[in-house]
Amino acid sequence: MVERKPDGRATAGRAEPSVWDAIMSDPTVPISRRTLELVVRDQQRWSRTWLLPWVRILSRLAVTLICVVKRVLPGQLRAHTTMDTLCVWFLRNFVSPEAGELLIRHFVVETQLLNFVVRNADVSGQHEVDLLPTNLRELGDRAVIEHDLNVYDVLIALGRAAAPPGGTPGDLPRPVGPLDTSMLTVPRLDTEPGRRRWLNIDIQTALYLMNVPFALCLTSEEYRRAVHSMRLDISLLGLLTQLTGDPTFLAWRPGGSVLRVDSTVDVPRAVYEHAVICEYAYARLIRLRAEASLTEVAA
Repeated sequence: MVERKPDGRATAGRAEPSVWDAIMSDPTVPISRRTLELVVRDQQRWSRTWLLPWVRILSRLAVTLICVVKRVLPGQLRAHTTMDTLCVWFLRNFVSPEAGELLIRHFVVETQLLNFVVRNADVSGQHEVDLLPTNLRELGDRAVIEHDLNVYDVLIALGRAAAPPGGTPGDLPRPVGPLDTSMLTVPRLDTEPGRRRWLNIDIQTALYLMNVPFALCLTSEEYRRAVHSMRLDISLLGLLTQLTGDPTFLAWRPGGSVLRVDSTVDVPRAVYEHAVICEYAYARLIRLRAEASLTEVAA
């Protein structure tokens, strides 16, 4: 029994857990141990403590100014190649290998979530998503833009398949046979860990810095579409629930509605939360696959 002082505090002999111990041991965090270790190491970086508070302010001011100027000016700057080149250069020279792995992994994980929906919903005419980068260079091949477009393409195809023109959308039919989970795999990712970097900043600080060229190099409509794509997590998690019959996915739906288009969102923070939600959903599908395998063996 732990002895306590009159003010309620534990005595000096008690081992006090750290925040990181709690995160690593939290049974409600469903992501894989390897991914969780990457997240914890990334959050322990010096840049998250000393750079992030200032970068967050400067980034939001810069993006706000860019968006205001773009609304005033008659033309729209569109520089996708420049954006991709800057992104890869920045990741290779300023972002830690752990943060780079988390970023590449997110592209793969979201692609596999979409492919799970496409394959099990059996929507005719909708091809599976093929955006599966395995290294930093491949993030420069329009990956950011394609990443957002893929979500829209899949949801639009499912909506058209679930309802006749002008009709009311209905639920997707549950698969008759076992769910196809064969696409749920993450290939080996190369983040160039041996490369000498000028800095090794964390993923959250990196997202705030990268948001500036994203806002500058995308048109206002493209940027708005990218921002709203994260709200579509509500729809994706709902589809996963329909296909699996597992309501656990609904617990991770972000607040708000897909019917509201925002332009004042803290985009880098929303991107980070979006990536965490995708990891949760991916890990849940992996667990459902394992449970189904155990059931088959027991039978």
